[in-house]
Order: sequence, then C-alpha cells, then structure tokens
Amino acid sequence: MFSFRASVIIRTGLPVKRRRGLATASFRIPLIDFSRFKTGSPADKKSTATEIVSAMKESGFIYLSNHGIPAPTIEKAFTRSAEFFRLPSEVKDKLAWEDPRSNRGYVKIGRERVTQATDAAEIAALREKAPDFKETMEIGRDWDSAWKNQWPQATDAPEFKETMLNFFQTCHELHVFVMRAIATGLELEEGFFDQRIQEQCHNLRLLSYPPIKRALLDGEGQARAGAHSDYGTLTLLFQDSVGGLEVRNPHTGVFIPAIPIPGTIVVNVGDLLARWSNDVLRSTLHRVVAPAARLLNAHEAITPARQSIAFFCNPNFTAEISCLPNCGTEAKYLPISTEAYIVGRLAATYS
Repeated sequence: MFSFRASVIIRTGLPVKRRRGLATASFRIPLIDFSRFKTGSPADKKSTATEIVSAMKESGFIYLSNHGIPAPTIEKAFTRSAEFFRLPSEVKDKLAWEDPRSNRGYVKIGRERVTQATDAAEIAALREKAPDFKETMEIGRDWDSAWKNQWPQATDAPEFKETMLNFFQTCHELHVFVMRAIATGLELEEGFFDQRIQEQCHNLRLLSYPPIKRALLDGEGQARAGAHSDYGTLTLLFQDSVGGLEVRNPHTGVFIPAIPIPGTIVVNVGDLLARWSNDVLRSTLHRVVAPAARLLNAHEAITPARQSIAFFCNPNFTAEISCLPNCGTEAKYLPISTEAYIVGRLAATYS
C-alpha cells in the first residue's frame, strides 16, 4: 500500500523543478531531507534548520523526507486504524469523545466542523449546514492522571492500543527534533523548546474518510474537512495515496493540492506556534476535498475512501505562550497558557 522513497521536490501548482530554496513569486511546499539535520555536519544542520524556518515563514508547510520513522511502523499504524474504523458503530459509539479538556475518544461523522470561526453559535450553524464527512479517533498521553484514553476491547481491536501508544511516542520523538530545528533556524539555543514540550500534551488523531456520493459534497461549504488551520504548534501528517489535502496560497487565496509524496511526512505550523513566534511563522489554511470520483451510473459518482493520521503537537499545558526571542520587539498577543488556548478552541469546535 505504501512506498517510502522520494527524491524530488514538488512545486505545487507548477512544473516540478529540481532545486532547493523558496520561490518568491509563487507558492511552494519544499521537500526537505531531515537526515541532514539529525546526522549531518554542523553546516548541514544549520542550513537545514534555516531552510525549514524559511519555508515555515513563507508557506507554513513542508514535506519531510528521511525523517527516521520506519515504513513498517507507519504501515502498521494505518492497518490498525483501518481495522478500528471497520468496527460496528455500536462499538465505536461507546468510546465517544466527551470533553475538550480530555480531547480523547471517537468522533462520529458530522460531529466536528473545522473552521476558522471561534464563535460557538456560528460553528454550530456551520456544522448543521455543512458537517465534515469524516470520523476520527483521538488519543492522548496514556499516563495522564486526570484524563484517560478510551480504548476498544482487545478482542474487538487486537494490538490497537499497543500500536498507537508506540506510534504516539515515535511521533513525539520526531517532534522534538523538528522543534530543535526550528529553534536553530530562529537563532535560539537548539534545546530551547525541550523543557517546554517534554510533558507530551499531544493528540494523535486517526482519520477515516468513508466513500461518499459526490453529489453530497457539492453543496455550499461542503468538504471532507472544511478550510481551517490547526490549533497547536506543529502537525505531523501521514497521508495515504488517495490525496485530497489542499493548502491555501496565502498570497492569492487559491487552494493548491498537497500531493502525497511516498516516504514523506507533511509538517505544518499551527496557530499556537504562529502566535508564539509573533506571526513570524505562518499558520496556513488547508482543507480536505474529494479526489476524482468513480461513476456509479450516468447520474451519480462516488469518492474513494481515504485514510490519514495526524499527530497534533502541543507545548506543555502549563507553558506560557508569549513572544519568542528574535521574533519582533513588540508582542502582538497577550501571554496565554497552552491549556487555555487549546481547550478554548476545542470547546467551540465540537457540539
């Protein structure tokens, strides 16, 4: 199902060009070889960090290759995720998401409506008119004393818990390295973020986009996942080969396909990191649309199923988010704790 080798740079919306660096007159999601930061020379490390931060200033998105997560590890996570979503509704519904402070559990199709709106009533109206056509399973750190993950019975989903806990830890470890690269690129100490993220207040989200008749996505505002930016610091996105992710060019407003590249992870800046960096780093709108549909008859077509896994990275919930050094002399935002910001956004998103 998956192949994990890549060697080209994709210039979204334009012909492929085999060169590094950002184009000033167009929008580009660069492909970055992360092994150059993890194991390269000091010069390689610095240049890779600079490349990452430059891309995050311009587009807010990168493709990361040679990231260090083995292909079989990713494949196993996708397999167990697919098995979970094939469970009967009555089994999944027992694990239903309940509280934004927890942010754990199963979210059925139509319950979430991602959007840039922050008013609860506005979001509720959008959800009623054009809900997102996806279902998710939300998983947090498993040792939390206040909030517990909601696991299916091992008889219903063999190896699910073990696989996802291992994947959670693997993603956290990669996230630490990416944050070190960002710190280096911002000319901070490499370990600047280490003690601000070690509590692993992250969210592992398994996503399933079931097949759906194309006509149901043709209404105003309809999408598999509406246009939004992410809430936290970074998102590590693992895509299947179906595609559908689109990123909004901040200069033109046009949505550009983020075509799946085998062997890569899509990494994007979230709203909290944009705020933390005083908007030096860009949190960019993106959405999931339906890929080409298969004709059922002369009047109807159906979209293929799609899977993805998103690891939403957050600072420690008690961390104060205020203007980082080297990110301007005047702060645009008042300080806020991670927990207050994330919980507030989640509370408005769900019914």
